[in-house]
Order: sequence, then structure tokens, then C-alpha cells
Amino acid sequence: MTSPAPSPTANGSAPGADAALRPHAEQAYAAELAALAAEDDRPRPPGWRLSPWAVTRYLLGGTLGDGTEITPKYVGARRVVEVAVATLVTDRALLLLGVPGTAKTWLSEHLAAAVSGDSTLLVQGTAGTAEEAIRYGWNYARLLAEGPSAQALVPSPIFTAMAEGRLARVEELTRMPSDVQDALITVLSEKTLPVPELGIEVQAQRGFNLIATANDRDRGVNDLSSALRRRFNTVVLPVPQSMEDEVEIVSSRVEQLGRSLQLPEVPAGLTEIQRVVTVFRELRAGVTADGRTKVKSPSGTLSTAEAISVVTGGIALAAHFGDGVLRPADIAAGIRGAVVQDPVSDGVVWREYLETVVRGREGWSDFYRACREVAN
Repeated sequence: MTSPAPSPTANGSAPGADAALRPHAEQAYAAELAALAAEDDRPRPPGWRLSPWAVTRYLLGGTLGDGTEITPKYVGARRVVEVAVATLVTDRALLLLGVPGTAKTWLSEHLAAAVSGDSTLLVQGTAGTAEEAIRYGWNYARLLAEGPSAQALVPSPIFTAMAEGRLARVEELTRMPSDVQDALITVLSEKTLPVPELGIEVQAQRGFNLIATANDRDRGVNDLSSALRRRFNTVVLPVPQSMEDEVEIVSSRVEQLGRSLQLPEVPAGLTEIQRVVTVFRELRAGVTADGRTKVKSPSGTLSTAEAISVVTGGIALAAHFGDGVLRPADIAAGIRGAVVQDPVSDGVVWREYLETVVRGREGWSDFYRACREVAN
């Protein structure tokens, strides 16, 4: 059974949140959620902590009437967020679809935190996910000793969300086996979860809904059945449209991760962040930013999430093994590791990109040398 969330402390965060390596969204942004709730005078759907308007403000950021700054959680088209939030008001589940690294999990977590105040009712989809993760399981010691009983039943996160009228999350839905995916059909269509062993059923309470994430780029994907897909409203999350948007996303997330990991402060390194984003965008698109030179694309996705990882790793190197300033040498190995997933084919792509694009680019000579040193 899912354990209850810790009670908030006087400063608005949950006990242990400051010490957690990665606090849940409702812990990390407790003060923002509380300020939004205090100012929010718009209608709230049954079971919601905030109105749809306030949920959207929480995700997109802004300044409240009392001066509280709400940090943006999602950088992108406002309409995408509005459609996602509006879907959760209806009886249709929400499917966030996109290539890896388009903030599907991030958006899912923050939606659950803002709507239900709890983002922890989570099922992680893998090839080994069993149907019990969707429905319920049993405490077999009690089952053998007492027989089927409510005390022996172990509810899934979805079971708990239905009973308590909260949002449940399913990550990587298409990685689950097809028969496990289809266990959701009754939940989403009838809003009930039968427990035939006890002769009962759990009826979803007001406020219940489900957010799933999926992508169709990775290997090991199991396509959704048409019956299940009809139960979802699909919102496609695009890759950041502009260079500026992607740089903003990477910069803000790197700053947040740095605080969470308590990395020593390193100057912003905006130049190196722009370089990482430029390399990733050009290799993804197969053409340089000016449109003059075509380049080969590697086998990986080169997502925004990977760019964040490269820069965060670079900051750790600069802080602990460098002079405290983020330099090309700090990010060169990380970029190569992200690009070269296949040592043979991707290695050729990376070397050609360095020689045809990076080598002659003005102001990039230090970056070129650092990358060449790593490659040798």
C-alpha cells in the first residue's frame, strides 16, 4: 500500500525534503503551491487542490498578486498545457506523447502535484511490469493464513487513486506488455476496478484521473490497442521549437539540479550551454543552424534531457577538478558520450561533424581542440 505523504513543516516543505536528493514536486514547490491556493478564487473541479487556471499558472510561471514568483515548470506553447489541464477535468485520461527528453515525466509529475497535491501514485512501465501493478496484489502470508480478505489485498497506485479521488501516473505505458496495458480499459471506461476474489469493486471517486506517458522512438515499444488509445486524449509534446527556448530549459534545469546536488557554484557558463544545445539541435536536424551544411544524424535522440545531463556533468568537473569556470574541456567528454551511442556508425558521424562544421566555426577553436583530445 502506498504510504501517506509526510506532513508539511512550518516552512511549507515536507520533513526531509531539503535532504532528499530529488524531492517530489509537491515538496520542492510547496511554497508556490500554497501561494497559488491562497490567491486562487476560481472554480475548482471536485477533488482538485487548485483551479485549472491556477494549475496552468503553476506550470507556466508568473508573478502573483502578493509578489510571489512562480517559476516556469514547462517552457513551450501555452495551448499544449491548457489542453492537458482541460483533459484532466473531463472523464478522459491524458496521454503525453513525445520523443525521449521532451519533459513528459516532468510535466506529468507537476500536473499531479498541482491537481492532487501528490505525485507519488506512480506505476513505472517496463517489459516486466505485471498486471498487479495496474490492479492489485496480495500479501501472500496473510492470504495463506486468512484467505482472501481486504486486509490481505495490496492496492496498486491506480487502485489507491481511484479510492481517494486523486491522479495516478503511468510512466512509459508502451513499454508494458500489451495484456498489462489492456488492464486499464475497464478502469478508464467504466471507472471501476473489480475485485472478484472479494466480490467487490472499487468505484473511482471524483477527482480521479490518469496521466500516462509514452514514446514510439525507443526499441521495445508495444503499441497501444485501439480500444485503449480511444480512452486517452493524446497531447504531443514537441521538442523545443527555438534555440532560445532550449537554452532556457537547459539553463533553468541545470541550476535546479545544481542546488539539489549541492554542487559548488560555477559561473553560468551560458556560452558552453549554447554550444551544447547548438550541437544537439544541428545533429538532430541533420543541417547546421544557418542551413548551409548538411550533416549526418547519429542513432540517438540527443534530447534536451541529455543536454541537461552533459552540462550538469561539466559543472561538476569544473567545480571539483577545474578552475571553477565551465569550459569546453568540461563538456567535451559528455557531448561525445551522448552522441556516440554506436561506436562505429556514430563515431563516424561525430568525427565528420567536428571536421566539417566545428573546425572552421568562428570562436569554436577551443571547443574543437577539447573534443579532438577526447576523441583521441
